[in-house]
Amino acid sequence: MKNIICSLFVFLCLGSSVVNAQLKEVKQVEQAVEKLKAALISGDEADLKAITTANLSYGHSSGKVEDQKTFIETLTSGHSDFVSIDLSDQTVQVSGNTAIVRHTLSASTNDSGKPGTVKLGIMLVWQKQGGQWKLLARQAFKI
Repeated sequence: MKNIICSLFVFLCLGSSVVNAQLKEVKQVEQAVEKLKAALISGDEADLKAITTANLSYGHSSGKVEDQKTFIETLTSGHSDFVSIDLSDQTVQVSGNTAIVRHTLSASTNDSGKPGTVKLGIMLVWQKQGGQWKLLARQAFKI
């Protein structure tokens, strides 16, 4: 009986540490999403580059897809300008060095000086590189 209780205790401790590690990764991904949100609003080139991978695939709800360079140029030029962003209904799934985030994005925009609003579904794919979560892919879709 003692052996069974000891084995159960060890199993529970190991399971607990795995769950804690998973929760830590989820929190780090959530922080990366917040950094991306701040970079989208600021339009700061260095911040946008730091939070994305060189192989970025940034898909818009219109079907247009941008690489990292075009994505950054579009934001820094003001062609695409987020004034405010609200994220809701967010889910995060982590599997090794990859994470999938889904949420609803509601935003005020000022694209090329023209005020507007947008509400979209978003799927983000994150990759852990050098200990940091970076955006690998994004696809927006109309709700």
